[in-house]
Amino acid sequence: MQEKNVHWYPGHMKKATIEIEERVKIVDVVIELLDARAPLSSRNEKLFQITKNKKRLLILTKTDLADDNLTKEWEKYFINLGYLVVCLNLNESKIINIIKNKIDILGEEKHQKEIKKGMKAQPIRAIIIGIPNVGKSTLINRISKRNAASVRNTPGHTKAQQWIKVDKSFELLDTPGILPANYENREKAVNLALIGSIKENILPQEELANLLLDYLKKYYLDYLETRFKILINKEDNNYTIFQKIALKRGLLKKGNPDLYKAEILLLKEFKDGLIGKISLERF
Repeated sequence: MQEKNVHWYPGHMKKATIEIEERVKIVDVVIELLDARAPLSSRNEKLFQITKNKKRLLILTKTDLADDNLTKEWEKYFINLGYLVVCLNLNESKIINIIKNKIDILGEEKHQKEIKKGMKAQPIRAIIIGIPNVGKSTLINRISKRNAASVRNTPGHTKAQQWIKVDKSFELLDTPGILPANYENREKAVNLALIGSIKENILPQEELANLLLDYLKKYYLDYLETRFKILINKEDNNYTIFQKIALKRGLLKKGNPDLYKAEILLLKEFKDGLIGKISLERF
């Protein structure tokens, strides 16, 4: 496999990065979203550097798709780095109160300073950052209890920045999902393609599917066999396994197993969480 940087950086992302650098000066708190399935890969280091001097709430999203044991380990990891961390399934109603409580904690120092000056406590201004398809729009809609931000399962969908008044004590600045200009670490790019944060077609489908299959065989073999109702022997190579998947699901081309469709199926069912609760980054 030829190693090279992966580049996917639409023009609006560059503009949005510059805007965030300006807007961060007027916010009190940064809410950074990371995908629990790949927390390190889903952090944009450029955005982190821009916002690192602000109080931060780190949210590991999509916990309903991630390996529970590994999510707990990643939570401990980030807490040990000094972050306030929450792990969330964004579809649960309780997330609203959880996040508001955390924002209150991070904004307490600011409010106390305002009160000491004889001022009325002002709303906490938070900016929400993250890469594409990590759950920002879904989170905003749940917090604001309305469709304040459009939601689409497509990387790079949100392109504008907008202030959203959550309640009297909390205002939120939405931002587009922003990727680094390129990924020198190809493994991170592969992880992001697998979880849907960058378009799959920037990397060869066959390569992605085979890398995913290698990983599943090593760490989640039982999930793989159970989902596709196949038995995988030690001597089976990936070609053989894709044949078994194709035959079991009736993916045929001129009477023969269609490996191309089997690859597509594996990638889609992983992304949709149908194979099981799987994380791509481990300790």
